[in-house]
Amino acid sequence: MKIVKNLAAVAITVSMFSCGNQVKEVSSLETELDSVSYAVGLSMSGQLKSNFSEVDKDLLAQGIRNGLDSTNLLIENKDIQKVLSSYFQKKQEAQMKEMQAKAEKEAMAKFGENKKAGEEFLAENKNKEGVKTTESGIQYIILKEGKGEKPAGPNSRVKVHYHGTNLDGKVFDSSVDRGTPAEFGLNQVIKGWTEGVQLMKEGAKYKFFIPQELAYGVQQRGENIKPFSTLIFEIELLEVLK
Repeated sequence: MKIVKNLAAVAITVSMFSCGNQVKEVSSLETELDSVSYAVGLSMSGQLKSNFSEVDKDLLAQGIRNGLDSTNLLIENKDIQKVLSSYFQKKQEAQMKEMQAKAEKEAMAKFGENKKAGEEFLAENKNKEGVKTTESGIQYIILKEGKGEKPAGPNSRVKVHYHGTNLDGKVFDSSVDRGTPAEFGLNQVIKGWTEGVQLMKEGAKYKFFIPQELAYGVQQRGENIKPFSTLIFEIELLEVLK
């Protein structure tokens, strides 16, 4: 960001001198320094166009004049970096949202049936005996109550056994099948796990039905987790790790 800012600052300085009514444009470059000066201007203008395409040219020129004269500053020097950083951050966030929206639209066209199937399954499943639903939409059945400690929050680390399937019953991951428990932080897994495991006590075993938006959403994970997939997990909380 600082490199971009510095390059753009040079471009702005160059453009300032080309904006003045009293500056006469030349039609040829007579010396090597003339060529270098002009080349720098052309090079830096590319940076300016790429990163500051939305700026008001009049205010840009005014800022240069005020900065050179150190008078009538509308923004203090100590706040310049903050203003620019905020601008670039918002611009980057907008670009990311645009990319995500595009990816979701493309995935919806191809895998929209997965989303519909998951919604229909959950709508029916929530009315079955023993099924509880959290405010976020996670559904679960208590297969075995626990008696030990509960995770203290999303930063807790746990040891669990789990068995994960999709709505078709295909197993996509299972520590039970591997015969080795898994250990991880609850802030390192999907949102449905982060929330769900915090409901459990050591020794408990729950069956979770996790909506796609609390699982992997638009992402595809392996052959059996397509975009917008509702996931089913049986999880046994063996230990809350210290």
